[in-house]
Parts: sequence; structure tokens; C-alpha cells
Amino acid sequence: MLLYLCTASVVFALGKVHARYIGGYDYTGSFRFAWSFAYVGLLCLAAYGVGLPDLARTWKVALVSALVAIGAAALGISALQLLVGSAQLPRFVVFGAALALVPIYLALSVVSAGGRAREEERDRVVLVGRPDEASSLRDELAHEPEQGAAIVATLGVEEARSLEVRVKPLVESVIRERATVIVLDRDAQADESIVAQAATLHEHGVRIRTLTLFYDEWLGKLPIAELERVSLMFDIGEIHQARYGRVKRMVDVMVGVVGLLALVVVTPVVLVGNLIANRGSLLYRQARVGRNGRLFEIVKFRTMRAGGEGSDWTDEHDPRVTPFGRWLRRTHLDELAQALNILRGDLSIVGPRPEQPRYVEELVQKIPFYDLRHRVRPGLTGWAQVKYAYGGSESDAMEKLQYEFFYLRHQSLSLDLRILGRTVRSVIGRRGR
Repeated sequence: MLLYLCTASVVFALGKVHARYIGGYDYTGSFRFAWSFAYVGLLCLAAYGVGLPDLARTWKVALVSALVAIGAAALGISALQLLVGSAQLPRFVVFGAALALVPIYLALSVVSAGGRAREEERDRVVLVGRPDEASSLRDELAHEPEQGAAIVATLGVEEARSLEVRVKPLVESVIRERATVIVLDRDAQADESIVAQAATLHEHGVRIRTLTLFYDEWLGKLPIAELERVSLMFDIGEIHQARYGRVKRMVDVMVGVVGLLALVVVTPVVLVGNLIANRGSLLYRQARVGRNGRLFEIVKFRTMRAGGEGSDWTDEHDPRVTPFGRWLRRTHLDELAQALNILRGDLSIVGPRPEQPRYVEELVQKIPFYDLRHRVRPGLTGWAQVKYAYGGSESDAMEKLQYEFFYLRHQSLSLDLRILGRTVRSVIGRRGR
């Protein structure tokens, strides 16, 4: 938020200076004021897209990211004004803001990095559970968690259990490690002596979480071991909140109309690309499983060589993908044809990714609660896509299911907007798929 406020302050301040001391005009009463809003929007979008201020881990990465974001926004606003044939925003504002914002973005990124370090130090976790659970949690916390934390100690159930009145292993561990959060797995929750120690610590300000709740709050997913247990223990927005479902469908239709207009513009470009480097049909159609298990035909621009599309799992470096198709995938233009599916009601903008019927049949047999993801309309983008790297295997499907259950559990317009924002970051930063 501070980055956005600083961006707007710098652009509007320079606009005011130019109007008063250079141009001699009323800034707020001119078209230049409206163009300032456009420039602020481009700067904020570009900064968020390259990962500022929160994803830059070092000051060098932050500096390069700031230069890329500001340069892209300056070129974008210049190209936009050239396109409309009216240079309403003065170069003084465009390039002055670019120069002023580089050190500001760099400073905010350094502050953000310090905040992450303080957050990890503040949320010091003692896990009462199995060693493999601790190892998994450490890996998860090292990979872009929703909240930073550090596991400072792990106790098995036997180690944490209090066998004597004066011996309280869990309490001693928390005091020794200066822990602020205790996480209890299922076995630990069933042990009365461990729960009693946790209750005492809770009275003194230590937060207590089950393994499921810790995954939910800190990692934005649900643990595999708990999926079946919690699969019925939450409301789903599209099923249990009628107003949310209606508003979401209205938004889908509006975005679908915009996507259809973009599809009309992009299709000639893809046609030419196909003729040169991707000969074959323009569109690729494939059966997918939709809401309530209904089959529908998804539509995309073809990215594989003619005859190469099959039903096998695909991966990021699939040899069947042509060079032009790989460009379509990197830019996500191959997904644009799905505006047709959105308007037909097959897809939503946000939701679980639609899978092929044969894989759904396999996964339903292996994961009894897998079919719950089909209670809502599948999406063009989703929480699993923005949180998990590209993957097309059974293990990847299981990993993504943990994020999809988080989405089902928290489905709301605010989460949908959050996912759309991260999708923009993924597309600009070429992360995810």
C-alpha cells in the first residue's frame, strides 16, 4: 500500500509542479490530470507484476525490478499517448517520476525484506508431531508462504507428553526457544497432557494451532493428511451463499465479453503465426469435467504440433509444443479462446482448474474426496495456479488439491480479486501456468 501511495504522490506532485511553474494551466481541470491516473495505474501494475516490493530478496534484484517496472510503465504511457495521438502527459512528469521512484521502490523493497525477517522471527513455531511433518513444513515455509514463520523445535508426541506433574516438556521447550506458536498434529491433539500444557501456554499469550489451521493461515493450503477429514466441514460460497454465486456469474459475463473482444483482435495474429510456425488447425478442443461432473469441451488456441495433442499429462517442456505454441503459452494467449467457455457458463474466471475425464476417474478412485472440487464451476485461473508451479502428474494433482480445498473453504469475492491480482503477477513475471 505504501508503494502505491508513494507512486501516486510523486506523479501528482510533479503534475502540479509542471502546471503551476512550467505550463501555467489548471492541473485538476485538464486532461493531464486524468492521464496522471493512467500513469499511476501503469506504474503500480508494473511494480506489482515484477514482484515489488515483497518478492525481491536482495537489493540488487530490487534495483533491477524497479528499473524494469518503471521503464515499462514509462514506455507504456508514451506508447498509449502515441496511439491516441495526444501527448497529454508532459515528459517532465513521465521521466521525472521515473527518476524519483527508483530509489523509493528500492527503499520500500529493503523495508519489505526486513519485515519478512522480523515476521519469521516473531512467529517462532514449536511443532508437536512427526519428523516428516516438520520437514514438510520447513520446505513449505521456505517457498513464498502467506505469512513468514520459523520452526524452532519439533517434539514427538512421546517427547511432549507430561508423565509427571512437575515435568512439562512442551512448556520447557516453548520457554527455551522463545516460541510464539504451537502447532499440534492429530495425535498430539488426542493427548490430554499435551493439550493441558498447551492450554497453560495459551493463557500466557502463546498461540495454539492445529496442523490444519496452521497450513490454512500461514501457507494458504490444507495438508494432505487432513483433506478427507475436513472435506465436509466448511461452507462453499457457490453452494451456500446465493448472492456470491450470482455476483460472480455477472462478473464472469462482463469479463467474458471483454475477453471476446480481445479474442477478435488477437485471432488474426495467431492465424499468421500458425501459417508460419505452427501449421494446422487454429483451435484445440478437449473434453473436460465441469461443475457437478458435467462434461464440456474446452477451447484453446492450439500450441502443439498437428496430431500431437493427446490425453497424456503434459509438462512445462513438453516436446510436442511448437516454438510458436510455447510463446502462446508463455504469454497465456492460448487461454484467450476460453472466453467462449466463460460466456457459455462452462468456466468461471476463478475456480479449480478443469481436468480431463480420464484423470478425474483415476483420481476419484485414489482420493475419495477429490470429487468435491467439482461442486463449483472450474476456472480460467485459480488459487492452485498462482500458488503452485506448472505440473501435470498425479503428485502435482494431489499438491494442487490442497490449494483448491483452501479456495473452496474461503471462496469469496475478496479471495477472487486476490487471485486475479496474483494472476497478473504470474503473467507479467512468467510464473505459473
